[in-house]
Amino acid sequence: MSRPITAVKLVLLGEAAVGKSSLVLRFVSNDFQENKEPTIGAAFLTQRCVIGDQTIKFEIWDTAGQERFASLAPMYYRNAQCALVVYDVTKPASFIKARHWVKELHEQASPNIIIALVGNKCDLVEGEGNEQNRKVAKEEGEQLAQEENLVFFETSAKSGLNVKEVFIALGSKIPSNVQLNIQNDSATSANACNC
Repeated sequence: MSRPITAVKLVLLGEAAVGKSSLVLRFVSNDFQENKEPTIGAAFLTQRCVIGDQTIKFEIWDTAGQERFASLAPMYYRNAQCALVVYDVTKPASFIKARHWVKELHEQASPNIIIALVGNKCDLVEGEGNEQNRKVAKEEGEQLAQEENLVFFETSAKSGLNVKEVFIALGSKIPSNVQLNIQNDSATSANACNC
């Protein structure tokens, strides 16, 4: 039986080196590279995900985190249905920047954009003796998410913790009345994640 495919534009925002590209790589390829090169401008990837009775094709724009590329961000989040705002749980400055991105998205992006706040690099704060590495409390992330009506997850691109779950949570919040069925497909692609 053919299944409608819904195209969803998703943008990743956050400071440099918080792990945006690593999250996407883990989601799309189930892979992790220890010393990933910084993204220049933006990278574009796609991934199909079966959520309930529909297939969502995430069209993912992974933006560069360096300040010199910040002015390009509106070009990528324009018309996006979803955004991942990523910070590093070991770097307080990246959480401050995440607040900035959330504010900018609320003011500049589509009014119905669904935003996930993602505290990444949990692998650096787990396990005995590593708790002191944490500089952003989970409660801080939860509070910001509650205040701004965001989806919230703490993740580890390295271990895969909650990576797929973030994308599933966003995909499941896309209202059916704004979905664009781009084609019918009898089978999902080889790299689909069956959620």
